[in-house]
Amino acid sequence: MNRLKEIQIGNVKLKNNVILGPMAGVSDLPFRLLCSEMSAGLVCMEMVSAKAITYKNKKTDDLMEIHPNEHPVSLQLFGSEPDIIAEAVRLIADKPYDILDINMGCPVPKVVGNGEGSALMKKPELIEEIVSAMVKATDRPVTVKIRKGFNDESVNAVECALAAQSGGASAVAVHGRTREQYYSGNADWSIIAKVKDALDIPVIGNGDVVDGPSAERMLAETGCDAVMVARAAQGNPWIFREITAYLKGEEVPARPTPEEVYEMILRHADLQLEYKGEYIGIREMRKHVSWYTAGFPNSARLRNKINSMEDMDSLKEACLEIRRK
Repeated sequence: MNRLKEIQIGNVKLKNNVILGPMAGVSDLPFRLLCSEMSAGLVCMEMVSAKAITYKNKKTDDLMEIHPNEHPVSLQLFGSEPDIIAEAVRLIADKPYDILDINMGCPVPKVVGNGEGSALMKKPELIEEIVSAMVKATDRPVTVKIRKGFNDESVNAVECALAAQSGGASAVAVHGRTREQYYSGNADWSIIAKVKDALDIPVIGNGDVVDGPSAERMLAETGCDAVMVARAAQGNPWIFREITAYLKGEEVPARPTPEEVYEMILRHADLQLEYKGEYIGIREMRKHVSWYTAGFPNSARLRNKINSMEDMDSLKEACLEIRRK
């Protein structure tokens, strides 16, 4: 059975139902572009503070830059005050994002402590207010990303998803872990199935999708409309071409050769330099190169080299070892 499908979120048609999830410090413009080129059906941006948008923060403007070749693209906002979020949405009315998402799943203490991210799951009525305010402020589809619940004593993803739908959301993404779990343990896919049964809008499943077989299992077991890939894409943009081929029943492309890994690292680094300059771009590449080279022989020694990279020449020199594998 072909489980790779085009899906519609509001007035936006996705290329397919395999989505790059939003990851702070990871799903920036260079990485999103690479994943889009590798067949991601939708790419989601790093979360951006709605309040910072209203303050016209320069760093926030940089975070919100997109490339014309990465569409469709979703901008994820975080905040807890409906009026401020709506104002932020109005301020970016001229920006070319296809979808606007609101983060209700981030587990980080600093975010949760402000009543944002997964803390919003404690207040389903506020979820509806926030979504409704966003929907009234834009003609773009508004989506919501939630978790299973805040903790095991408060598993309320269905209630929160229904609140989002009542507010006018066009889709809901569900991570099958509670806030308390962060990213540990196994994702509970049964909660994704319960949300799907309860909603009339598309549901995106998130958690433990690491390859074609796991993507197919999630779609089959939960009935969700799309799968979201996040941590499994770190250092691995090829995962999207592999999952999409698998879901179509086609032969899955071979894992990248050392030469292909080397070429991808250089392309990624070139994009980092283009958009962020050498000083920031190369330092941010350190974590990406560590992910790209995880499992390589002598990777500990290679990591030591990577962590001292400061310019493009030192990156190329450090990564030459990859080509010899």
